[in-house]
Amino acid sequence: MIGFLKLSPVFLLAGLMMMKMDALMAAPLSTLYAAIIATITEKVKFDELVDCAVDNVKSMQLVFFILMFAYAMASAFMSTGVGASIVNLALELGLTARTVAATGFLVTAILSIATGTSWGTFAACAPIFLWLSHIVDGNILITVAAIAGGSCFGDNIGLISDTTVVSSGIQNVEVIDRIKHQGVWSLLCLVVTAILFYIISLKLPTTVSSGSAAIDAIPNEVWGVLEAKKPEAVDLLNQVKSGVPYYMIIPLILVIAAAVKGIPTLACLSIGIISSLILGTFAGTTNLTDFLALVQGGFAEAGGWVIVMMMWVGAFGGIMARMKAFEPLSKLIVLFSRNVRQLMFWNGVLSIAGNALLADEMAQIVTIGPIIKELVEENVEGDEEAMYKLRLRNATFSDALGVFGSQLIPWHVYLSFYAGIASAVYPLRQFVATDFMKYNIMAFVAVISILLLTLTGLDRFIPLFKLPREPEVKLKKKSLNNDNSISIN
Repeated sequence: MIGFLKLSPVFLLAGLMMMKMDALMAAPLSTLYAAIIATITEKVKFDELVDCAVDNVKSMQLVFFILMFAYAMASAFMSTGVGASIVNLALELGLTARTVAATGFLVTAILSIATGTSWGTFAACAPIFLWLSHIVDGNILITVAAIAGGSCFGDNIGLISDTTVVSSGIQNVEVIDRIKHQGVWSLLCLVVTAILFYIISLKLPTTVSSGSAAIDAIPNEVWGVLEAKKPEAVDLLNQVKSGVPYYMIIPLILVIAAAVKGIPTLACLSIGIISSLILGTFAGTTNLTDFLALVQGGFAEAGGWVIVMMMWVGAFGGIMARMKAFEPLSKLIVLFSRNVRQLMFWNGVLSIAGNALLADEMAQIVTIGPIIKELVEENVEGDEEAMYKLRLRNATFSDALGVFGSQLIPWHVYLSFYAGIASAVYPLRQFVATDFMKYNIMAFVAVISILLLTLTGLDRFIPLFKLPREPEVKLKKKSLNNDNSISIN
């Protein structure tokens, strides 16, 4: 009974999020309730609870700065022409019904990395690729699923994605390390998915069309819908139509190169911001005054919601840790786990189950993330390097099974947004959630592969992605008489 009472703040947070309450209200209310429960069950003084909450928030300070810089770079890339240059480079090839889905998938994947937003990427690219598909007589369901899956790609591995930053921060790992850990696996998923999209489109016609033709075909009322829902998408579409210099893709290349070189996250983001200002000034897409306003807007957007939300989630996690709230769940998971690899698999299952329950990927990250973190910390032993690798996998679970898992959950907020945008920009069809699920190859490939690779140990064949093996890490087993840890084979 006491164990259930200690877990009840999580149920409250989940319930409030399911009722569509904003996290800025749900997290403070749940934190306050957690403090009351801790006082009742652990007889903890209020001052001690405040210290626990504040100390946990302090550990996330670097994440807050990364989020501010990430939002600033996302605004810069969307407005200075970096995003438009990516789209134009792809559209120069000329597309047919056989290639529109695969190309749309790759373009949205790259654009989502550059902008850090899946919703913004989908809103900007849906008008282009859905009308292109219409013009060349493509399969509209394959195309819409392709750009939906591609738009999610950057949310899972993008340096400036809020879900990437938050999930890494909760697990206390560097964003750059996290991207390196999953990089090869993510690229393999990308390549396999693009090939499969091309294969299932081989029987379609070969009529060629261009991006400008698709933009010209967009009805006037669609522009009004986009302006209301995603104004930055309208800016990007106008840049695509008017054209931007191809060298505006250089800031993205510089950021990716810096990340691969292992340069710290804040430095990578700074490189992107500064290079987009310099090149955007030469291209005539921005000036210093407008650019500083973009950066300020990015800082304000991060500070106005996600950073405040993260502070409250940090406080919530600190209090929950103080009263060992997750101990009953921890014991249940360990009961079903014969080794560390199985425990990590169950962490993945918890992540996607939480996503289905909460119907929101960020809610899943901030609710389930601390649980799977504590499951590892309390039940696994190993050296710091090995434990860090497990935290990297937890961060990947939170993000990948949140973002890609959303594409397989019919009631998820992601699919509701995508269906609304797609129906608005392509009024010839009223899209529903299952339209996105049927051909969402990227989601199936990513979700199934990460769970199977984790469970079977086949992740050892993917560079940088393998989990440490026993006895490098091992489960703790507490005997009835003492707390000595022994290995479970």
